[in-house]
Amino acid sequence: KSDLKGRVDLRDLPLVTIDGETARDFDDAVFAEKIGRNYRLVVAIADVSHYVRPDDAIDTDAQERSTSVYFPRRVIPMLPEKLSNGLCSLNPDVDRLCMVCDMLVTAKGEVHAYQFYPGVMYSHARFTYTEVAAILSNTRGPEATQRKARVPDLLNLHGVFRALLEARNTRGAVDFDTVETQIVCDENGRIEKIVPRTRNDAHRLIEECMLAANVCAADFIEQNGHTALFRVHDKPSAEKIDLLRGYLRAVGVNLSVSDTPSPAEFQAIADATKDRPDAQQIHTMLLRTMMQAMYMPDNGGHFGLAFSAYTHFTSPIRRYPDLLVHRVIKSIL
Repeated sequence: KSDLKGRVDLRDLPLVTIDGETARDFDDAVFAEKIGRNYRLVVAIADVSHYVRPDDAIDTDAQERSTSVYFPRRVIPMLPEKLSNGLCSLNPDVDRLCMVCDMLVTAKGEVHAYQFYPGVMYSHARFTYTEVAAILSNTRGPEATQRKARVPDLLNLHGVFRALLEARNTRGAVDFDTVETQIVCDENGRIEKIVPRTRNDAHRLIEECMLAANVCAADFIEQNGHTALFRVHDKPSAEKIDLLRGYLRAVGVNLSVSDTPSPAEFQAIADATKDRPDAQQIHTMLLRTMMQAMYMPDNGGHFGLAFSAYTHFTSPIRRYPDLLVHRVIKSIL
């Protein structure tokens, strides 16, 4: 009971988790409701910083690992499994401590207001991406019938997602359709096949909700003038731009990028070439032209996502930088 002191009680709010079939550590839960033409979007993240205190043994070990490491058949977690799959994991039908980003999102996908606070939640369902995609594509199908009570909430989440997507397009953020792969092993651990991992609307829905919370976290830290780790994605270098121009000419793409390109210029090339047989190769080249995103103590903005400030707040179970961001937000609060 002492853990609940000073926390907002969200246990009645039907927050749900949406993850892959094989996921065992649930960092984030989401809920959305309509408020007039706008939406309230609640992103609740496991409150790892409540359990992992600076300089204790678990913290030192987590800092050395920096992240969880994912292999085809096993995970080396950043935190002990009692935390990562137990106490800190937002498992269904149990009370869990969380840090909350509570947002008001306009119909055009702009975050009009937000607040952060520590909370206690109770996940009302554990969804998979496949299941949510099936429900969204057919609200009268068998998947929807089994989860009747949650369907209106999922439709609200889909509404928020569409609004955030509209804002993303307006900003001109880069959104390449690259193919991720999944390694399938047999019982002896030998690779049986490598299959493409298909991204559906449920993946993108969660992605957009997490991006919104991350941007709010970066803004909150900046507004309060605190030191933290920002996720910085720099503009492409002059050398990389020259290489890209030469490549585009060689493959007969009659579009190019300016000396100081915007993310929208990259997206325009991706859109114009998406139906070509070598689209995958062109998109990989566009990606390689960009710089690598890095953690930096000074905010330099995020070029690819077209954000003036961005950080990572949403995965403290598996990324140490997110745990640091939680600590900074708590110190501000």
